[in-house]
Amino acid sequence: MKTPLFMVLCTFFLFTNSYSQEINFYKNAKGDSHICGEFPLNYLEIDSIYSEWFNKYYSEFKLPKKRLRLKSKLKKTTVDVYLGTWCGDSKKWVPQFVKLWDELGLKRSQLRLIGLYNDDKRYKTSPNGEEQGQQIHRVPAFVFKSNGVEYARIVESPKNDLVTDVAQIALGFPSAPNYEGANYLFKVFDTKTIETINENFNPLYKILRNKTRNSRELNTLGYVLLKNDRIKEALMCFELNTYLFRYNPNVYDSYGEALSINGEHVKALKMYKKVLEIDPKNKNAIAQIKQLEILIEF
Repeated sequence: MKTPLFMVLCTFFLFTNSYSQEINFYKNAKGDSHICGEFPLNYLEIDSIYSEWFNKYYSEFKLPKKRLRLKSKLKKTTVDVYLGTWCGDSKKWVPQFVKLWDELGLKRSQLRLIGLYNDDKRYKTSPNGEEQGQQIHRVPAFVFKSNGVEYARIVESPKNDLVTDVAQIALGFPSAPNYEGANYLFKVFDTKTIETINENFNPLYKILRNKTRNSRELNTLGYVLLKNDRIKEALMCFELNTYLFRYNPNVYDSYGEALSINGEHVKALKMYKKVLEIDPKNKNAIAQIKQLEILIEF
């Protein structure tokens, strides 16, 4: 009995002495506690709440029997890992990524974990804004950097499988990450003014037409922007989605919601009527139309 207790005490001692930064938590609408901001990796292993899923996926992840010789290629790489302790994909892929990293013989100190919010007021942001300018709209996001400059990323899940994706990155041939359209548009928003984007709206649409696979890509990005008070970008994102997927009622519903939040009730009404043209029994659209008609009459 002494050995396990001694190991637990050592783990606690090492944890408290190796990481002095305070860990931030918040509670979502359900009252569940989650991590927000930068925090130490080993906290996921020792905390009673998070260790259950972290250790499960870590232990279950099967690595190739043949030894992976990629350490020399990644020894100068750092990886910023943006995740949500509320997110199913984060719970699955972060432990597996850590196990692969360990197997390669790389240092865990090369990994930087940042937990993101997911509540009514804050969506996929962190207390100190670590995600700003990083185009984070899906989690987990593994951002590979050399000398502080990004050279590859894995978004939400591997493009092929985790071992293959990391090997390709190590060898200098990374796959394009998932959600290529949303990734591209987010970077445009972060590097150009709305006025400049409006002037080049048609060329942007043509690029996105080739990069965007489904309506959920820009829909999620739109809500990330909307919930973080980037209303102009959100409106443009939702508008572009209506051109890309003109027969999908949900894209008009989302655009209508954003317009309504921005006080553009007449335009919002048109969007919800468009929803009914495609889906005549859509209950949300019917309810929103009634409410908007009252607001417009006043």
